[in-house]
Amino acid sequence: MHRIKQIFSNHPDDIDAILIKNPGESSVDENFYYLSGLDQGLYEGAYALITPDQKLDLFISKLEAESAHHTNATLHIHSTTNELNAQLQESLHSNKKIGLNYARIRLTDYTYLVKKHPDITFVDISKTLQTTRMIKDTDELEKIRQACKITDKVMNKIPEIIKTKINEFELAAEINYYLQKYGASHPAFDTISSFGPHSAEPHYTHGATMINDKDFIVCDFGGTYKRYNADMTRTFIFGTPTSYQKKIHDTVIHAQTVGFDTIQPGIMANKVHIEVAKAIDATEFKGKFIHSTGHALGLLVHDGPGFTGENDLILKENMVFTVEPGIYIPGLGGVRIEDDILITQKGFELLTNATRDLIEISH
Repeated sequence: MHRIKQIFSNHPDDIDAILIKNPGESSVDENFYYLSGLDQGLYEGAYALITPDQKLDLFISKLEAESAHHTNATLHIHSTTNELNAQLQESLHSNKKIGLNYARIRLTDYTYLVKKHPDITFVDISKTLQTTRMIKDTDELEKIRQACKITDKVMNKIPEIIKTKINEFELAAEINYYLQKYGASHPAFDTISSFGPHSAEPHYTHGATMINDKDFIVCDFGGTYKRYNADMTRTFIFGTPTSYQKKIHDTVIHAQTVGFDTIQPGIMANKVHIEVAKAIDATEFKGKFIHSTGHALGLLVHDGPGFTGENDLILKENMVFTVEPGIYIPGLGGVRIEDDILITQKGFELLTNATRDLIEISH
């Protein structure tokens, strides 16, 4: 229940309660799982209600009542929408001000709550939830570490997978297979396995393109373990790299090292991006680093602000981020190296450890 205590402590104003609705599969509110601690089940249309005295009530359908018994919350089980509405009415009627997650709640749900509870003032607590979740607790870190270990293991498998000519679809399928084989519940996002010129597109995923000699191979993926995510990227080469390709890879490695050397608690997040971008722009690849240096990581793959040029967030112990510089040359390809890191009391800890060397895959 320490998470509940921290949320109310972080909110600047007094509120009587916080109500989180998890709309469903197409629009999940990760805060429902953050509060409940549940990692199995869909909980479509479920609500979580928390109060400053650290009480947690869950309003869930009979369909998932068995799964919900794994939490210590007070459970309100319903079979119909009318039963749910009556339960909410009984639990909410004595409150005057309730916080809602405006970043996730659907307009139809918000409108319904306002109509049914005209005496309650609803306020936005989305920033408070994000601020609280930026600092990971021991349980969260254990799950992130496991997700990273699984992802590391799969990344080390890549040269073995690409023994012969393969297409991007096939490599992505193999990566996703091994993620689950090694213990992930599912891929954290749509796996990127891009070859040659496609690797110059940071958010290209995969297609039917066959691998060719001297192609860069960008593999960007992560495993999800009990709803917590890893996110890692390595760049391989099919065959022997040219001196120019080696130079690109070396420059990205150097830029990431600059980022690592900059990271420490107490600095602004934007300083990391500024220093990494400066390292790349000091070379012939100026202007070829076209995205931010990293993002926060947790229940979401992009779980809050990260290493951007505008982010004035102060880095604190137990925050988790990615560090992912890249260089992209249209028509040739790109190189990205991405690792997950934990801010510690004196610096940071690497959570992903597969080699960053440019591995040559023979054919």
